Amino acid sequence: DFRIIPNGSNGVEERMPMLWTRGVETGRLTPNEFVAATSTNVAKILNIYPKKGAIVEGADADIVVWDPKITKTISASNHHSILDYNVFEGFTVSANSRFTLSRGEVIWGWGQNSQPQPGRGRFVPRPPFPSAHQALSKWKALTAPKMIERDPLNIPSGI
Repeated sequence: DFRIIPNGSNGVEERMPMLWTRGVETGRLTPNEFVAATSTNVAKILNIYPKKGAIVEGADADIVVWDPKITKTISASNHHSILDYNVFEGFTVSANSRFTLSRGEVIWGWGQNSQPQPGRGRFVPRPPFPSAHQALSKWKALTAPKMIERDPLNIPSGI
């Protein structure tokens, strides 16, 4: 049945533990840079900050409580994807989430999904043209090829 074939590849479940293990544990990232890379910066790029990606009054309170001492070897036998393989198969990670809260409600705790009720999601409007878009537009304008105007009667030799 083609309807049960997942799109793309698995690995969403393992990306944060992999980034912590290969980034923070090796000294390539600080814990603050890890938070920025996995929440704050993404929310800013998607133009939904501070509704998402920040712990401030009025934000959604979607929080991962991180435990840097949980060790796990990634395997297709222990992931939560319907695929029978894992792109990170055999990697040992040194951190994982202890709890995940969505709008203040624990939906994942100690490796167990609390099966949140269907329909509890909320639409988060995204205004167009976030700051990342503006920065990219400026970069493209700066690096775009530019025609060099030359006086056809005074062209330097060798050109």
